[in-house]
Amino acid sequence: MRRAYGLDLNSYKENQLRRRLTGYLARQNLPGFAALFARLQSERKAYEDFLDFLTINVSEFFRDPARWVELQKQILPELLDGKQTLKIWSAACSNGAEAYSLAIILKELTPSRRHHLLATDIDKNILEQARQGVYNADAVRHVSPERLSRFFERAGNSFIIKEEIKKMVAFRQHDLLIQPFESGYDLILCRNVSIYFTRAAQDQLNSKLAQSLTKGGFLFVGGSEMIFNYKELGLERVKTNFYKKIKDFQEVRK
Repeated sequence: MRRAYGLDLNSYKENQLRRRLTGYLARQNLPGFAALFARLQSERKAYEDFLDFLTINVSEFFRDPARWVELQKQILPELLDGKQTLKIWSAACSNGAEAYSLAIILKELTPSRRHHLLATDIDKNILEQARQGVYNADAVRHVSPERLSRFFERAGNSFIIKEEIKKMVAFRQHDLLIQPFESGYDLILCRNVSIYFTRAAQDQLNSKLAQSLTKGGFLFVGGSEMIFNYKELGLERVKTNFYKKIKDFQEVRK
């Protein structure tokens, strides 16, 4: 898979991955992994469908609401106090709900400023859904009535994010495990992703994320995720699920 598609399955936790792959074989009525690989190579769309199944595309607006309140009232004001324009990355963004949540807050805090907000995911199909910005009621259950009225349009049982928020986010395909990272980010959101990776892959990912932050920048991780060696990465744990970069990589190594 890595040679053919650049997909590093070795970085996923084996038991979880085996369960998902076995379930996929049953769903596709395939006798084994060799047959699955043969199908991926012979059918053009099969790989995208496989990747869509493999990735856990579960997201919603303002997931873990208390953490988003802290982001809005403490983290972002600190960053905005020092910079007019922020560079932000929503990594493994899934259906875009997280990136759009951030865009909504930035629109409220700095209505006249333009920020660089990148959202990436490995899955092309989910990225297309994110660009469309159409969500069901479950996805917006933590969105206040005021925000629903201001930033969404209602279409039957669906909620469509308005264009003023859509245009604030740039979506791009990216694989966290094998592709290089950009640098100079003031804020990175990488939430509920590393829990599916091996410890070695988690350590590598956290190191790359820390290096991608600018000094004074923040990393926002998921509710069940912790970075145990954060000091070695030049980070400081400032709040639950928030880490601040206080040292550059060169300073840490001294």
